[in-house]
Amino acid sequence: MTENVLAQAAAGGPAPFDPTMLIMLAAFGLLIFMMMRGRKKAAKAQEEIRSNLAVGAEVMTQFGLFGTISSIDTDENKIVLEVSPGSFVTVHSQVVAKVVAPEQAAAVEVPNDASSLTGEQAEKAENAETETPEETLRRLNNEDNGPKA
Repeated sequence: MTENVLAQAAAGGPAPFDPTMLIMLAAFGLLIFMMMRGRKKAAKAQEEIRSNLAVGAEVMTQFGLFGTISSIDTDENKIVLEVSPGSFVTVHSQVVAKVVAPEQAAAVEVPNDASSLTGEQAEKAENAETETPEETLRRLNNEDNGPKA
């Protein structure tokens, strides 16, 4: 095929349409588009993180260090984190990976009696109360060789 193309080029004829070149150009254009889109997304995410930075906010750095922001120096891009009471660490502002939102944990009430047990749990609790210590040992050591009739 290359001999054909070279012969036509030497003869001064029009170059044949090559669909491979069109596919390559489209793939190259798609690659550039995806790279630009990824950069825009990353810049938007970083800007969102920066907008949430404030003194007193709990943050996580890219290397997994959690701390509370004590001060922010925007001129030198430095943030002072308090990682434990009295321990301060100075990091670059771009190291902050995310602002940790405090979790709103719902209060879970733990009952102090067996009244909340239902169905299978209640049945197991009843069986445990009527079982003698010897039966428990046999059951745990699998000496019964099958279920009780």
